[in-house]
Amino acid sequence: MAIEPPEIVEVETTHVSCDGGGGADGHPLVYLNMGDNRFVECPYCGRRFELKEGVTPSAAH
Repeated sequence: MAIEPPEIVEVETTHVSCDGGGGADGHPLVYLNMGDNRFVECPYCGRRFELKEGVTPSAAH
């Protein structure tokens, strides 16, 4: 049985939040900061938030 890859969400800011989709399958709301990177992964569900093409981390704060 293959494992599904984590969901990738394209964003325009380096500060994001994740609740795992909410409901019974969700997790506590967490706020994540990419810093100078172009992505951050949720420590609970593995969802990956990536900056959209053309957005720079310094301009996305």
